[in-house]
Amino acid sequence: MRLDKFLKISRIIKRRTIAKEIADKGRIQVNHKLAKSSTSVKVGDIITIIFGNKTLEVKVLDLKDTTKKDEAKDLYEIISETKNQD
Repeated sequence: MRLDKFLKISRIIKRRTIAKEIADKGRIQVNHKLAKSSTSVKVGDIITIIFGNKTLEVKVLDLKDTTKKDEAKDLYEIISETKNQD
Protein backbone atom coordinates (compact mmCIF):
# COMPACT_ATOMS: atom_id res chain seq x y z
CA MET A 1 0.00 0.00 0.00
CA ARG A 2 1.23 3.51 -0.77
CA LEU A 3 2.46 5.54 2.20
CA ASP A 4 0.09 8.48 1.60
CA LYS A 5 -2.92 6.13 1.39
CA PHE A 6 -1.94 4.33 4.61
CA LEU A 7 -1.58 7.61 6.50
CA LYS A 8 -5.05 8.70 5.38
CA ILE A 9 -6.82 5.36 6.04
CA SER A 10 -5.18 5.03 9.46
CA ARG A 11 -6.21 8.64 10.14
CA ILE A 12 -2.71 9.61 11.26
CA ILE A 13 -3.03 12.41 8.70
CA LYS A 14 -6.56 13.45 7.75
CA ARG A 15 -6.10 14.13 4.02
CA ARG A 16 -4.12 12.19 1.45
CA THR A 17 -2.97 15.38 -0.28
CA ILE A 18 -1.49 16.64 2.99
CA ALA A 19 0.21 13.26 3.57
CA LYS A 20 1.69 13.54 0.07
CA GLU A 21 2.94 17.09 0.70
CA ILE A 22 4.59 16.15 4.02
CA ALA A 23 6.27 13.09 2.47
CA ASP A 24 7.50 15.02 -0.56
CA LYS A 25 9.05 17.65 1.75
CA GLY A 26 11.22 14.93 3.31
CA ARG A 27 9.48 14.83 6.69
CA ILE A 28 8.54 11.13 6.68
CA GLN A 29 10.80 8.09 7.01
CA VAL A 30 9.95 4.41 6.60
CA ASN A 31 12.34 2.09 8.44
CA HIS A 32 14.70 5.07 9.02
CA LYS A 33 15.00 5.84 5.28
CA LEU A 34 13.59 8.97 3.66
CA ALA A 35 10.24 8.13 2.05
CA LYS A 36 8.17 9.59 -0.75
CA SER A 37 4.37 9.50 -0.89
CA SER A 38 4.56 6.52 -3.29
CA THR A 39 6.78 4.43 -0.97
CA SER A 40 5.30 0.99 -0.36
CA VAL A 41 4.32 0.23 3.25
CA LYS A 42 4.18 -3.32 4.67
CA VAL A 43 3.07 -4.79 8.00
CA GLY A 44 5.94 -4.40 10.48
CA ASP A 45 7.33 -1.18 8.95
CA ILE A 46 8.27 1.71 11.24
CA ILE A 47 7.01 5.11 10.05
CA THR A 48 8.52 8.31 11.50
CA ILE A 49 6.66 11.56 10.82
CA ILE A 50 8.03 15.00 11.71
CA PHE A 51 5.17 17.41 12.29
CA GLY A 52 5.82 21.08 13.11
CA ASN A 53 6.42 20.66 16.84
CA LYS A 54 6.43 16.89 17.39
CA THR A 55 7.81 13.65 16.00
CA LEU A 56 5.56 10.59 15.82
CA GLU A 57 6.90 7.06 15.36
CA VAL A 58 4.43 4.25 14.62
CA LYS A 59 4.61 0.58 13.70
CA VAL A 60 2.30 -0.72 10.96
CA LEU A 61 0.16 -3.57 12.36
CA ASP A 62 -2.35 -4.10 9.55
CA LEU A 63 -3.25 -2.86 6.06
CA LYS A 64 -6.84 -2.34 4.91
CA ASP A 65 -8.33 -0.51 1.93
CA THR A 66 -11.01 1.14 4.07
CA THR A 67 -11.68 1.51 7.79
CA LYS A 68 -14.27 2.93 10.09
CA LYS A 69 -13.10 5.70 12.41
CA ASP A 70 -12.96 3.46 15.51
CA GLU A 71 -11.03 0.72 13.63
CA ALA A 72 -8.34 3.07 12.27
CA LYS A 73 -6.26 2.97 15.47
CA ASP A 74 -5.93 -0.82 15.10
CA LEU A 75 -3.82 -0.38 11.95
CA TYR A 76 -0.83 1.00 13.87
CA GLU A 77 0.87 1.12 17.26
CA ILE A 78 2.49 4.30 18.57
CA ILE A 79 6.11 3.60 19.46
CA SER A 80 7.03 7.13 20.53
CA GLU A 81 5.70 10.66 20.41
CA THR A 82 8.17 13.41 21.27
CA LYS A 83 8.06 17.20 21.27
CA ASN A 84 10.69 18.84 19.11
CA GLN A 85 12.97 21.50 20.59
CA ASP A 86 12.67 24.98 19.10
